[in-house]
Amino acid sequence: MTNGTGAPTRRDLMAGAALMAASLPASAALAQPASGGAPRGAGFAYVGSFTTEQRKARGDGINVYSIDAGTGAWRHVQRLGDLTNPSFLILSADGRFLYSVHGDLDYATAYAVDAATGEIRVLNRAATGGRNGVRQAIDPSGRFMVVANYASGSVAVLPLRPDGGLSDQHQLLPLEGTNGPHRAEQASSHPHDVVFDPTGRHVIIPDKGLDRVFVFRFDPQAGKLTPVSSVASRTGAGPRHLAFHPRLPVAWVLNELDSSVATYRWDAAAGTLTPMQVLTTLPATFFGASVAAEIAVTPDGAYVYCSNRGDDSVAAFAADSGTGALTPAGWTSTGGRDPRFIAVDPTGRFLLAANEQGDTIVPFRLDGANGRLSPNGPPIRNGSPVTIAFSTTRS
Repeated sequence: MTNGTGAPTRRDLMAGAALMAASLPASAALAQPASGGAPRGAGFAYVGSFTTEQRKARGDGINVYSIDAGTGAWRHVQRLGDLTNPSFLILSADGRFLYSVHGDLDYATAYAVDAATGEIRVLNRAATGGRNGVRQAIDPSGRFMVVANYASGSVAVLPLRPDGGLSDQHQLLPLEGTNGPHRAEQASSHPHDVVFDPTGRHVIIPDKGLDRVFVFRFDPQAGKLTPVSSVASRTGAGPRHLAFHPRLPVAWVLNELDSSVATYRWDAAAGTLTPMQVLTTLPATFFGASVAAEIAVTPDGAYVYCSNRGDDSVAAFAADSGTGALTPAGWTSTGGRDPRFIAVDPTGRFLLAANEQGDTIVPFRLDGANGRLSPNGPPIRNGSPVTIAFSTTRS
């Protein structure tokens, strides 16, 4: 059975997941956490989580997994505990350092990564100048990290030390504008993402509270941001996350509050975004409350995926190879509650859905010919997962 787009229905896919889980031998399963060493040349996944009662969380810190390059199977390597809401994670370009922001707090943490085992250890933490850092990005020079302070409505720049550690923020920019109409979710500025454009000269910040996407020029010598432009979303849309096409001058913005994805033309010379298209991320058969959470793009830019919390699904879109305009390609159940995060792995062959309220990471195999998702083993148990950062060893 299909859903009208040629893709399998969510019921079909969940049934397939159950059959696959039952048929997999124990050695092939995308394993429950069971500590073990990482094989030589393995890839690694770092999973951040929420940990506090305020977040109604069950997470226990940062969990590290090794990944089999052939099957996509995960094996638990390490749990680094005694961390409060290490929610969003990123790795340095060389994979030697990991960085986390901390939900509801006012600092970021740096970790050293063991290239052979994937294990991490804390280096230091530094002030972000605002509360509830939700995203961060490292500039192409590897000397600075930009952080979005969601609760404080500001963007901070933190220098990176030669040893991989962090220094306290040296620039703090408040975002200003007119609040959106949603009284609870748009009572003030809420920057929710930090993305460097493909040239590395601009930083783009979607602001959920102000219904606006901001563009800043980045000075790599001074580590400073300068406002360039901004573009309004539809009223009440709540821009949340952004992703660029790997080759075309196109950016896609996922709008949280109205569950939509917008396509923009990107002018790198001027630093401007021009709206082209907007589509819902929800299937026509869904009735109920749902908000969009995460956007992920295949390495070739052929498919864009968006997660829905409420419908608890991943929406697939085919991207036009010339314009980047999107066409719906189907919906797939994530098999758990509130998929806050999804990611396409570095090989482009797998998509992982992190169900924050389901305490699972659900693996899917991605069909590069049509964008369809099919189950790739049983769920990986992980309390309140929020993000996944991928790395590969250099050994």
